[in-house]
Amino acid sequence: MSKAFILVVEDEIRLADILQKQLEEAGYEVKVATDGYMGRQFIETNKFDLIVLDINIPLINGYDLCKEIRRVDNAVPIIMVTALGTIDNKMIGFDAGADDYITKPYEIRELLARINVFLRRSDAEVGVQTFEIADLKMDMSNKTVIRSGNKIDLTAKEFHLLEVFLKHKGKLLTREFIISQVWGIDFDPGTNVIDVYVNYLRKKIDKNYETKLIHTKFGFGFYCSEKEI
Repeated sequence: MSKAFILVVEDEIRLADILQKQLEEAGYEVKVATDGYMGRQFIETNKFDLIVLDINIPLINGYDLCKEIRRVDNAVPIIMVTALGTIDNKMIGFDAGADDYITKPYEIRELLARINVFLRRSDAEVGVQTFEIADLKMDMSNKTVIRSGNKIDLTAKEFHLLEVFLKHKGKLLTREFIISQVWGIDFDPGTNVIDVYVNYLRKKIDKNYETKLIHTKFGFGFYCSEKEI
């Protein structure tokens, strides 16, 4: 079995060297870019299994580089690493297409745990190619969503949120469960981020269709179904 190939985009040379060494010791193949332009060049010429991306990097910042990646690849997991740890910063990162967000300083064990989660998820998705409900179809192999023949463009975070709903369609999901699956167990369950993203998702997959698929049961949580329960 081949090693997972990870790109680290980090302009702090010492930190980048430490990350490369620790990730290689954990069994991964690693390539390091020290600015956004170099990161973009590596992405154009290599197929990575995961990207660890700092935000405050020279030439092309992490937010913009993340957006560029998502224009051509909706599948590769992107973990943003930064000292900017406010909810607003995280929302900007998720909107740019990041899958996860880890704040400096951090324990390498935490980063490794998150990397392992994403790589295991990618392996598991190989056997599950599609999810369907009503006239909506999610194709995991090429990361597309189609409803009534219309392609729906989702950000990486919106796609993951919809994936959680479809994997548990017909089941009432608590806010805590959804946050743990989409944003990580250390994300503040009191934040309104889930309401914001559920609203984003509804506007894209429900607004122009008679059958609504994403529902709220006030005080309990959310669920995906062709009818209200």
